[in-house]
Parts: sequence; structure tokens; C-alpha cells
Amino acid sequence: MVKRLKRAEGHLRSVIAMIEGRKPCLDIAQQLHAVEKAVAQAKRTLIHDHLDHCLEETLGPLPRDKRGSVNEFKEIAKYL
Repeated sequence: MVKRLKRAEGHLRSVIAMIEGRKPCLDIAQQLHAVEKAVAQAKRTLIHDHLDHCLEETLGPLPRDKRGSVNEFKEIAKYL
């Protein structure tokens, strides 16, 4: 997750430099999109990690037949 956030940080620094350098709006918008994607991926990683480790730690190891609802939640979490 840190790697993804550092990538977002690098993209954000680029956006700031581009704005200060008066670069074209299209180029800035593309970089901002990259920042958003990197942050969204970090958030998704955090949620999946929570489900895989923290939730299982609290409930105990889930049998294979009970993992379906956790896996389904992981899938739906991509729309957050």
C-alpha cells in the first residue's frame, strides 16, 4: 500500500510542477487521473487487507464454504 501511495505522491508532485509550469490542461488532467487511480488502488488494497487479515483474526480462520461472502464483499468493494 505504501508503494501505491508513494506513486500517487509522485504523480501529485508532477501535477503541482505542471501547474506551476503552466502546462496544458489536458496534460494536467491526465496526471490528476493517475493520482486518483493510485489512491483508489491503495484504498482497495487496504480494504482487501482488512478483510483478509483483521476480519479473519477476529472471527478465526474461515472454512472454504464460508469464504464466499468475504470474497463477494471484496469484489463489491471495488465500487467504493
